Parts: sequence; structure tokens; C-alpha cells
Amino acid sequence: MSEPHIIVVDLGFGDAGKGATVDWLCARRTERGVSAVVRFNGGAQAAHNVVTGGRHHTFSQFGSGTFAGVPTLLSRHMLVEPIALASEAERLAARGVRDPLSLIRIDERALLTTPIHIAANRAREDARGDRRHGSCGRGIGETASYALELDAPTVGDCRNPRVLRAKLRSLAAHYGALIAPSEHRYEPIDDLVDMYREFAAAVRIVGEGELAVLARRGRLVFEGAQGALLDEWRGFHPHTTWSTVEPRHARAMLAEIGATAYTLGVTRTYQTRHGAGPLPTEDAALDIPEPHNTFGRYQGGFRLGHLDPILLRYAVAACGGIDGLAVNHLDAAGTGWAASGYLTDGGVVTDLPLSRWQDLDHQRRLTELLSTAEPVLTELPADRISWFERTLGAPVVLTAGGPDRADRTPARAEAAA
Repeated sequence: MSEPHIIVVDLGFGDAGKGATVDWLCARRTERGVSAVVRFNGGAQAAHNVVTGGRHHTFSQFGSGTFAGVPTLLSRHMLVEPIALASEAERLAARGVRDPLSLIRIDERALLTTPIHIAANRAREDARGDRRHGSCGRGIGETASYALELDAPTVGDCRNPRVLRAKLRSLAAHYGALIAPSEHRYEPIDDLVDMYREFAAAVRIVGEGELAVLARRGRLVFEGAQGALLDEWRGFHPHTTWSTVEPRHARAMLAEIGATAYTLGVTRTYQTRHGAGPLPTEDAALDIPEPHNTFGRYQGGFRLGHLDPILLRYAVAACGGIDGLAVNHLDAAGTGWAASGYLTDGGVVTDLPLSRWQDLDHQRRLTELLSTAEPVLTELPADRISWFERTLGAPVVLTAGGPDRADRTPARAEAAA
């Protein structure tokens, strides 16, 4: 029986260890090797930390299988930021990756995130003052929202300077009133067109048939960005990302080529989130070192809380179910508690209802509930692996007791299928 493709999705607010999980999957010897890491959501705001063999890199647009020599396909659902991609390639080269850009394939339909989007994003978030949504300041929301109604630039446009120039001028005019009073600026349009033309010559821009080609060569690992609790339609508004984090897009792409996948949910042994938004089990007394997660001007601080199975079960439901679990940070001290329920004005809540897709009113009501909920904490049993399996209804197939690739251990024979 051939090994299935794998979808890796974060069951929290991000930072659960997706990158390290993808790196491990790409590096292990299996029946057939991994032919590509497919990025199926997000953009340059991703920050997936991989540590192996004395090297550390925070993967943003490159897939986290790069250290293992696995190519990356940035799918049509990605928001591609070429300037940041070039910078990331330079950092990877400095860490011993030979010719990183040769490992990149980009779907021509992917939206282009430009310095204009980034300036508009930061100007809008600055204007919110203390009511910030928790943006990363990387232009993701502006890229997605602009494309909903207007003719947005795509990666394929980088090969056509005339078309790209016209789209960039329209983009700049659209955001002119928002950006002008702010401190944020961007390069002249003609300079951007020249940069993007060089970008198009340096990477491999592909059509819709590339996924099928890669699938015939070997196993695909679909790498999600952010976490399911930040999903644009399932997360807790307004503190969400402009991206479909739950794996419907990955599954749809596989269905188009007649394939299916094993969905691997990734979690820590405690909850985290960056910046604004509800975190019911937050505990300022938790003191767990986070060398790779620090304060960001737009994201805000990195917050810690006790394990929250109510949120985790909600995330599993939002993902349409999972087949297995990767549990990271088993070495973290002081994380032996979990929420058995929330105390709310309406009584004790032990589960969050999943609404119809795109029901933002429901999501806002959940935000209000979670913002005032008081967790009821109970001590975790000694056998936390069995507890995760009982609580989330899926086998734990991979565990980690440290940040390095070598710290990861298959928990069962099927080990992520």
C-alpha cells in the first residue's frame, strides 16, 4: 500500500510546531520520498521554525522541507511577496542551502503582495490604536481584500511588465488616501516592475498542472500557515487572518488530481497566541522560554496559557476532522493543567458550537464569550499521550520533547501514515 499525501495543520493560534513537523516528515526515509512541500494558505507572515544539525531558520514562504532538499510549490492560494522571498533565499544560502530559488515553484495564479499592500496594512493597523486586530503588518489582509473586488496583481503578471504596471498604478491610487498621511512609503512603480521582472526570471512560475506532476513523482506534504483558530471563517473575529487555514483548499487541490490525504493536526502541550484576541486559559505566571517567539510591533506580545481542550476540539471540528496528532513541547515545564470548562454568564461551557461556514455573526458571539470566560482547570494525568487521544479522538503519531529534528519520535507504527 503506497503512503498517502499528508496535510499538516495547526490546531491552535499558530506556533504549534508545523515547520518542525514538516521538516521531520521530509527528512525521514519512507517507501517513497517527499516530492514537494505544498503551501496552501497564508503568505510572508508565516514563521515556521526549524532546528536541525546546528542550523536554525524561520521559514516564511519557503517550505519547511528545504533543509531536507525538498522543493516547495507555492499554490494558487498563497499570497506571494517576492522581495521577502528573495531575502529568505539569501538567508537560506548562508545556512548552506545551495541555490534556494531553484527549489521554488510558484503557481502563476497566486496573488502578489507588494510594498503598497504592506504600507496600507500598517497604516490601517496604526489608525486602530489600542483596538488593533493583531496583524503581522505583512500586507496579507490588504492583498486578500483588494482581490475580492478589484483586478489584483498576480505572480503571472510579473512576466508582463505592461499589465503589471497598470495594476500597480491602480493599486497605488486605491490606497493613496490611506497611506499618504502615514509614515509608510514604498518604492516607485517603475522600480517595482523592474524588481518583479527580475523575480520572474529567477524562479519557476508554473501552471495548474504542476501539482499532478509532483504527485506522480512522490508524496506531497501540504504545509499550512497560522492556526485553525485564526481561520478567516472559523476563527474569532475580528482577531483572524485573511486566509483559509483549515485544510479545505488542500483537500480540494488533491481532489482535482484524484488523490486524498492523511490530515495531521499539530498542537503544543499548552496554548499560545501572538497579540490581541481571546485566550481563556492565559496565565501570566507561566514561564516557558520562547527563543523564537518575541514581541512584534504589529503582532504584539507572545502570550501563554494552559492547555485548552475546548479550543482544540473546536479546531478539530473546524478542520473537518483529523487522522492523527503531532504533540510538541512535551519537555515544557509547568504545563500540567487543562481547562475542563469555562465559567460564563450563561453557565458552564464545555464545548463551542461550530457554525455554518462564513457565519461571521456566530464567530463574533464566540469572541465575546471567550473574552469573558473563566477557565476551570484540572490537573492532567501522567499519561498525557492517552489523554490527548481520548480528548481529541485521534491517535498521537508523533511527539517532540525539544526543538531539534532529532527530538521528534514516532509514537505509533503508522507514524503519520
